[in-house]
Amino acid sequence: MATFGRLPEPRRATFARLRDPADQEMIDEALVLWFPGPKSETGEDMAELQVHGGRAIVARVLAVLGRLAGFRLAEPGEFTRRAFENGRLDLTAVEGLADLINADTEAQRRQAFRQFKGLLGDRAETWRGRLIEALALVEAGIDFSDEGDVPGDLAARAFGIIRPLADQMRQAGAGQGARLREGLTVAIAGAPNVGKSTLLNRLARREAAIVSPHAGTTRDVIEVQLDLAGFPVILRDTAGLRDAHDPVEQEGVRRAWGAVTDADLVLWVVDAAGLEAGVVPPTAGAGAQRWIVLNKTDLLLPDVVERIVSKSAPAAGVNPLLTISAISGAGVDDLLRNLAEFAERFFTAEPALVTRERHRAALREATEALDGAVRLGPQGGEELVAEQIRLATRALERLTGRIGVEDILDVIFRDFCIGK
Repeated sequence: MATFGRLPEPRRATFARLRDPADQEMIDEALVLWFPGPKSETGEDMAELQVHGGRAIVARVLAVLGRLAGFRLAEPGEFTRRAFENGRLDLTAVEGLADLINADTEAQRRQAFRQFKGLLGDRAETWRGRLIEALALVEAGIDFSDEGDVPGDLAARAFGIIRPLADQMRQAGAGQGARLREGLTVAIAGAPNVGKSTLLNRLARREAAIVSPHAGTTRDVIEVQLDLAGFPVILRDTAGLRDAHDPVEQEGVRRAWGAVTDADLVLWVVDAAGLEAGVVPPTAGAGAQRWIVLNKTDLLLPDVVERIVSKSAPAAGVNPLLTISAISGAGVDDLLRNLAEFAERFFTAEPALVTRERHRAALREATEALDGAVRLGPQGGEELVAEQIRLATRALERLTGRIGVEDILDVIFRDFCIGK
């Protein structure tokens, strides 16, 4: 397809005129790059055509390539899968690439890029190397126990390795990396007609929820994703919480309580105009923080708002009490600033090693195996200790994709786009 009729120099962009071999019609002028394996993205021979981006050009080039013997379109994620199979990427880096492609916020991008560049994979390989050292020490004690020149402290030296490794793996599995991928969940809750849906629309800057003066308009949980200071936040508007008699509204209330219980933060919206002094909302759920948001302050005089806040603040305790008008937007910027600060505190500043439940399960399995070895102790049977170390090593190998991952490969790669 190129006028030069030969491969360009490796890894050097070369100008070429692409022609259809059937009739020699010129399709485009492009840059061609050649990457011989194994020094390529996939570890195999690769060629790259940098054509002009028009759809007709791309379609014609793909049609011509499709007529050539041995050519076909790549399956979704096939380039990345080949890179994994050829040892260019481990499985944690593959997952990091998938997260990088799907990142919506700056914090998600940073975390995914660190994972793609080996933050967890490199650490797991280091741990695996140390476990192999410990295993070698234990097995040396087993195989050469009758030799007089073999040191007698081999098992103790092995335990000096595995004890800190168990602590490191346990600490690594306790981060918020998986939550950063999913997003911080914030439930907007309260009685009917306090302005929950209006507040959701104000924060989302679009008409995401139907607003009506009639109680019970919101029947289901409505979700909106926000990017607050680079952090992913999922807002959930809920049905008004009250004793409902209509079966549909009852289901909406049940789902609302579920959203409140599952939330990381609850914005409990209260109608400031009808607020009785000292009112405190019900408990929002185990572990969830609760903020009281006094809405509709535009309907009251400033001194009345001040009096309500002064009476309600002590009852609110350590949780913020914020005054807003979802209709006019007054106080909403302060609310957004508070939400951004909460998200920043929620997601730790330290880079998270674990970003998926699969990572957490593998580290938990490795840690439990090492804990089992520690419980046995240096005198607890060297064969049993060696087996526990082998189990921990296999768990780390499954984490990086060295062994036993065929059952999850299709699940991981099916979400990639074609061309990756």
